[in-house]
Amino acid sequence: MKKVITYGTYDLFHYGHQRLLERAKELGDYLIVGVTADDFDKQRGKINVKQSLMERIESVRTTGLADEIIIEEYEGQKIDDIKRMDVDIFTVGSDWVGHFDYLREYCDVIYLERTEGISSSDLRSKKRNVKLGLVGYGSVLKKFFDESKHVNGIEISSIYVEKDDEKKFYKNNNLILSDSYETLLNNCDAVFIVSHIKKHYSQIKRALNQGKHVLCESPLTLNEQEFIELKNLANKNNLILMESIKTAYSTAYNRLLLLIKGRNIGDIYSIDVTCTSLREHDEYSRNSIGSWGPIALLPIFQIFGVDYNNKTINSLVSDDDFHYDLFTKIDFQYKNSVASIKVGNGVKSEGELIISGTKGYAYVPSPWWKTDYFELRFEKLEDTKKYFYQLDGEGIRYELVAFAKAIELGKDNTLIEYNISRAICKIMEDFENDNFNRIIRY
Repeated sequence: MKKVITYGTYDLFHYGHQRLLERAKELGDYLIVGVTADDFDKQRGKINVKQSLMERIESVRTTGLADEIIIEEYEGQKIDDIKRMDVDIFTVGSDWVGHFDYLREYCDVIYLERTEGISSSDLRSKKRNVKLGLVGYGSVLKKFFDESKHVNGIEISSIYVEKDDEKKFYKNNNLILSDSYETLLNNCDAVFIVSHIKKHYSQIKRALNQGKHVLCESPLTLNEQEFIELKNLANKNNLILMESIKTAYSTAYNRLLLLIKGRNIGDIYSIDVTCTSLREHDEYSRNSIGSWGPIALLPIFQIFGVDYNNKTINSLVSDDDFHYDLFTKIDFQYKNSVASIKVGNGVKSEGELIISGTKGYAYVPSPWWKTDYFELRFEKLEDTKKYFYQLDGEGIRYELVAFAKAIELGKDNTLIEYNISRAICKIMEDFENDNFNRIIRY
């Protein structure tokens, strides 16, 4: 197998970038694309980069051309990467002719002609913004509204707020307030849904039937078959239905997954995830499993997969009018490993992620789901490796970039795979059907 590697910033990704990657792909069987980190770009004097690292990685990923994407973080890394990954060809644009001849000692070097007359600014000015409608309530809705201002290609067209006491905030921001969900759908190309979980299915279905793309906070539904139905409907109508878990789009989290899958801490035997918060319960509130379950399940399903042998659910349930689970623990048994999640809206604990391997373990401190820092720890303390990546907007703006890019390309190519979304819905369905050990908390 002939391996090809190339590097770039890929800021404001355009057709010229696409053509360069296509020609690089044609040189061999396996294409590795290095995207330069923000700090490394600054060290090289590139201070006018407009997009974050995750936005640029997402642009490369959605082309489908890269077999593997890595991050370029330091001077001299190209030699390390070429030797470590047994690369046959290094390639880059012709404006760098001669600059990388020193790499010929390690592999073939090919300079490719760049596409003339292509400008990021020109392409951006011609692109029509996606008119996004927001529906729901709470702090997440406000965060999405704020973060949308940082994303090219997204324009908030209107909002349908389900809690009267929150409408003032959006009126003060001169945003059009819709008087109904139907009115909202008539004024947008796509919708972001962060309403009560029990409304997700009907709201998603109505949007898809009216030809609107959908980004919905996880879980998409409380029923596995309903999820399958919605995904089939989206595919039939050539629409994007994307699950919103912002953690999946954080740079540090994705870097962690790459290191874990690269066996940097050996074979993984155990994953322990904790997500808790102290929130008051009312008719708008999510229960613990609804609030935190999808986030907590994400690393387990992305690392171990969804084919577990057995699971046990234990839950403390409130003895009041709402009957919410205050705290829920789920234990999974896989063929060669175990995992557990602890989630709670009525209890506070350390919100950490610990991944245990045969060589060491990964430790992500609280709150792990929006971390910019993690450690790989080993038997010898001096071997500990620390990783830090800037996280802008808790990952929301990266998620919006991925959504806009999926709509632009007409390609459902998100970071949360179909089988994972389906497995999350199945867990929710089991909980809804009382397939768990219920402990009443008086």
